[in-house]
Amino acid sequence: MSTLGSFIWSIADQLRGPYRPNQYGNVILPLTILRRLDCILEPDRETVWELAAKYDNPNRLRIEVKKATGRPFYNTSNYSFANLLADADGLADNLADYIDRFSPDVDVFEYFDFKKEILALEKAGLLREVITSFKAVDLHPDVVSNADMGDAFEYIIRKFNEAANETSGDHYTPRDAIRLLVDLLFAEKDVDLGDPGIVRTLYDPTAGTGGMLALAEEHLLAYNPNAKLSLYGQEYNPQSYAICKSDLLAKGHDATNIAFGNTLTDDAFRGRQFDFCMSNPPYGVDWKQYAKAITKERDEAGPYSRFAPGLPSTSDGQMLFLLHLVHKMRAPEDGGGRAGIVMNGSPLFNGAAESGPSNIRKWLLENDLVDAIVALPINMFFNTGIATYIWVLDNAKRSERKGKVQLIDGTSFWTKMRKNLGAKNRELSEADRVKVVKLYADFADADSDYSRLLRNDEFGYWTITVERPLLDESGQPVLDRRGKPKPDTKKRDTENVPFTYGGSTAGAGGKVEVIRAYFDAEVTPHVPDAWIDWTKVKTGYEIPFTRHFYKYVPPRPLAEIDADLEKQVTKILDLLREVEG
Repeated sequence: MSTLGSFIWSIADQLRGPYRPNQYGNVILPLTILRRLDCILEPDRETVWELAAKYDNPNRLRIEVKKATGRPFYNTSNYSFANLLADADGLADNLADYIDRFSPDVDVFEYFDFKKEILALEKAGLLREVITSFKAVDLHPDVVSNADMGDAFEYIIRKFNEAANETSGDHYTPRDAIRLLVDLLFAEKDVDLGDPGIVRTLYDPTAGTGGMLALAEEHLLAYNPNAKLSLYGQEYNPQSYAICKSDLLAKGHDATNIAFGNTLTDDAFRGRQFDFCMSNPPYGVDWKQYAKAITKERDEAGPYSRFAPGLPSTSDGQMLFLLHLVHKMRAPEDGGGRAGIVMNGSPLFNGAAESGPSNIRKWLLENDLVDAIVALPINMFFNTGIATYIWVLDNAKRSERKGKVQLIDGTSFWTKMRKNLGAKNRELSEADRVKVVKLYADFADADSDYSRLLRNDEFGYWTITVERPLLDESGQPVLDRRGKPKPDTKKRDTENVPFTYGGSTAGAGGKVEVIRAYFDAEVTPHVPDAWIDWTKVKTGYEIPFTRHFYKYVPPRPLAEIDADLEKQVTKILDLLREVEG
């Protein structure tokens, strides 16, 4: 638990009465951000005032401030937490002035509509009390590290969402899951990432509060302190966007690289590609309201557009983000890109042959874009106990990984938490992460209880329609005008024929030969009068993850079961005798 987070949460107790618990976040979150920025700016306030008096042009002022302080953002107000409380009558106006005089890139307070909250706090007689409480908390990075600040934000957000009975999973991903994703994402590029002065770009289209971006940077700098990772992100939740942008500002990043808006309908980085991409999109979220815009883009943008391979069901938009990430990976001729995305189980297998989801899987696998899929333990996320998976994508695989997908069963690598956080009662310890990353790295010897290597074509199948004749009253087939048996629609059935049936492949044995071999061996012996309707053959792809790790457990011997039953019957009879006695 975040000690700082719980302390800040305790400040919210002052709001009881005029504010409902689900409104606390509108006050506490922006004030936490303001105090963090205030502590960072405090040492250089006089320098900034002098520069502001000298340079009217905001762009020139920004350049001069960065030269003098090393930071791209500033505030030219005469007010700060140090002196706000000195003018009791003017507190609300002075606080509004303080917020207004941040440099243009600090737009975060608009997204909280914070000026409205200042007036509401003053009207309720709470403004002075709350500002006094925040003034007492030193949030300078020398006192509160970026990681601790991130933990505090997560704690506060979770508390407010619990109060509002909202879904915290929309806002952030547990850090242990992010660390594994980052480890896997960087695993293939570790040699490159050690180069002195290396510059790389990382992008998160569902940036949330910036946890993924922050931890990816932390990982890279721990590995190579001289590396530079330029962070880019887009977020459509106003409060999450404000926190993410503030966090990056506080660390000295170019905050213009964090954009507000819906990635699916308005890509803020159109035409840009990145070295690394990562995302934890919302699961099972309806995209009907965006369907018109997304379908229009798919239809008008041509065969190379981000949604060209197919569209998933409007009840779940995860695979739209999957396609978007592929579109954002740096092109293979420019060195290639890697992406990691956390999703639930449905993108592995949902949709029949030639449906949108199946066509998306087909496109990904036939273009050899899926590098690995890792099953995570259940109960890993704050708001759901369902099974989740990390997909790792790569458009420039090493030669030994080409044409293959590695499936890793990481469901047993977890450590029990001392205290539950919502639905989360399991975490990935460092030792757990090391085990999973080692399985990934040991690719050549990967086939084990926890890892499988499969060729891309092993996920493909054909759905065939099996017909049987319509019979007349005497049991004879009813013939059509061409003298062929009419099909009985009530007996119509379908079968899925794996590309690799009988050890063949679609390329080698050929589609017709493989389907015919399957039909002769698996269908004809049971229904000799059946035939295939070749006009209805469809191609599909699915990734039946659990089937590849299924372990047969033989049933207990009958004698052992009988002995157990005998013991129980004896026990029950003894209890009955005691009652009768």
